[in-house]
Amino acid sequence: MLSKSSAAVVAASLPAVQAHGEAITGRFYQRMFDAHPELLDIFNRGNQATGQQKAALAAAVVAYAEHLTGGSAVPWGPVLDRIAHKHASLGITATQYPIVGRHLLAAVGEVLGDAVTPEIAAAWDEVYWLLACELIAREARLYTVAGVAEDGPVWRDWRVAEKIQETVDVVSFALVPADGGPAPTFTPGQYVSVAVDLDGRQGQQIRQYSLSGQPGADRWWITVKRVRGTAGAPDGLVSTHLHERVATGDTLRLSPPFGEVSAIGEGGPLLLVSAGIGLTPAMAALAHLAATEPERPVTLVHADRTAAAHARRHELPRLQDRLPNLSVRLWYEDATDGELAGLKAEIAAGLVDPELIPLAPGARAHLCGPVPFMAGVRSGLLRRGVPAERIAYEVFGPGMLPD
Repeated sequence: MLSKSSAAVVAASLPAVQAHGEAITGRFYQRMFDAHPELLDIFNRGNQATGQQKAALAAAVVAYAEHLTGGSAVPWGPVLDRIAHKHASLGITATQYPIVGRHLLAAVGEVLGDAVTPEIAAAWDEVYWLLACELIAREARLYTVAGVAEDGPVWRDWRVAEKIQETVDVVSFALVPADGGPAPTFTPGQYVSVAVDLDGRQGQQIRQYSLSGQPGADRWWITVKRVRGTAGAPDGLVSTHLHERVATGDTLRLSPPFGEVSAIGEGGPLLLVSAGIGLTPAMAALAHLAATEPERPVTLVHADRTAAAHARRHELPRLQDRLPNLSVRLWYEDATDGELAGLKAEIAAGLVDPELIPLAPGARAHLCGPVPFMAGVRSGLLRRGVPAERIAYEVFGPGMLPD
């Protein structure tokens, strides 16, 4: 709990911090990377280049301050859980928090100048360390559950046992532990971080990919969409590397599974809604249910540009054979030649209409795809009476869905 004296100071200075939030976080990253260039190996350079990372950090710090001062009724626990899982997947350690705190608070002083009195600096220092201590505690628990020793390495070597070209822009990798040990199980909806060493001076980069195979199997599967640059943006560094440079027999460094969002919920009717490469947690959920709860009622809704762009759709007839209560509804922007032998599915042209999504009473929903897509579907489900607590979603990248 923030002290009363600090709460008053933070509440009074919050408008100034909020107004200059992205300038502060932009200066923070510049300062920190100048002093600790090794941290560039942890942060997503694409999100740094687009400004998404500094915007997300600014919003998070302001929201946490509002939470501490009573200015927001938004539950903060889910946000902390999401950040902690992401940090654990990157191998963030408690010793790095003082570095972040030092440069973040220095950036506040540099941007706001003489307006930052010693009282204001001390109050915001208290805010930061309350946030840091909550995250450190959560991350320590996650490391313990994942079997990561204190101050031990997060990363484990995995061998590529198989590489499958799913579509022009999507490949799947089957991965087995390089040390011959068992593949840990996971919950559908969880992801792993993949760390790759890029050519030249680009260093290491880390990206998260949902596990797309069956939990408890002897191998993990990840399905990777190649990110092609548009509107002047560069191609994705890691996805391009995985597509072009990684082959069967190669070794990749992976984290344990993390992610606070389950794609299977707690029983009862399940609605899986995905778009594009967001299909990956849904495929893991279907594989898991086929092995553990084959009679469970499941509705799969998937959206894609075309049938040819719909990765792993060839698996759906086999999954329907194993899941007699699985119904499939597909939306393709171009529905030409959308039929697939053996697949029982309704196929529509255009974009997903949330009002037409089949909805069983009491269903739990899991959404995965581009943020605008998920926001639209979630709003539609809320309008139709699905409680917010029954709608789970995973955002790939900084930020959360708006409430």
